[in-house]
Amino acid sequence: MPNHIPVVDMHCDVLSKIQMNSELQFLNGPGLDVTQKRLEEGNVILQTFAIYLSEKLGILRFEHIMKQIEIYNQLGLRLVQSREDVSYLRKQLNNLRGGQWGLLSLEGVDGLEGNLYYLELCYRLGVRFIGITWNYANWAADGILEVRNGGFTNKGRTLIQRCNEIGMLMDVSHLSETGFWELADASSRPFIASHSNARSICPHPRNLTNDQIRAVIALDGRIGMTFVPWFIKEKGPVNASDLLKHIERVCELGGEKHLMFGSDFDGIHEWIQGLEHSGTYPELVNLLLKHYPESVVRGFMYDNILSFMEENLNSKELCSD
Repeated sequence: MPNHIPVVDMHCDVLSKIQMNSELQFLNGPGLDVTQKRLEEGNVILQTFAIYLSEKLGILRFEHIMKQIEIYNQLGLRLVQSREDVSYLRKQLNNLRGGQWGLLSLEGVDGLEGNLYYLELCYRLGVRFIGITWNYANWAADGILEVRNGGFTNKGRTLIQRCNEIGMLMDVSHLSETGFWELADASSRPFIASHSNARSICPHPRNLTNDQIRAVIALDGRIGMTFVPWFIKEKGPVNASDLLKHIERVCELGGEKHLMFGSDFDGIHEWIQGLEHSGTYPELVNLLLKHYPESVVRGFMYDNILSFMEENLNSKELCSD
């Protein structure tokens, strides 16, 4: 069955990979899960590129963030920055092919160096989502693998306020549970979990509890099902059917309109069998169509997250202020 349903993927780590190995070729080179050719094959009309700073860089600096933004700007994709951009995408769905649009997110604020002017500069340069932490503590908050499970620092609470003011949307994948609930109380805007599954199905700490899933839904946020094998199943080979259990759990909790996908391609070194790169998305679409009506699958694949961005991104006028 040909893939006739467009895809939005809310997380990949291409930029970090290229930063660490400048010989990698985005157009169609080996060594990348997400390439221009594979986005076209998968009908991925919008790919979110995370700015993740590897610990191998040493002390993380703002210049490292700027380097990844520079790398993105060389990929040749248009950049979604405003609700008008999203409305254009929606109107042109039948005419778009994969590999035309990108979106920038920041995975962990370490490289902002505690400087909120750098946050504003990232926004001006097109970054629209920000994950507070990676797995461990930084100047703003604790990550999910930080043993003490602390929440936000005073500076981190100021960061929340400033994100709300300028329209930078927040991402709770990797954030500690204490931080999650603090953000749910403190943020005036809904947030996303760009690449996290259901902990009640697979008990990895990076997955969300049922209460967290309910909270994201209640706030009208979005939850990105991810393709990290060990977030899907504790042992053994993982195939796409195993991901269905996580999707169904989110739906059981009321999240049919809040579910999306964040593959984590290029951030993983093991893959779901049959979902090894962005060009394989049609296989997932076809599997979902066997279990859900097409209207629901369209929601999962693009409509739920596009509606979120239409509602919560700033208008083009505000973006240019």
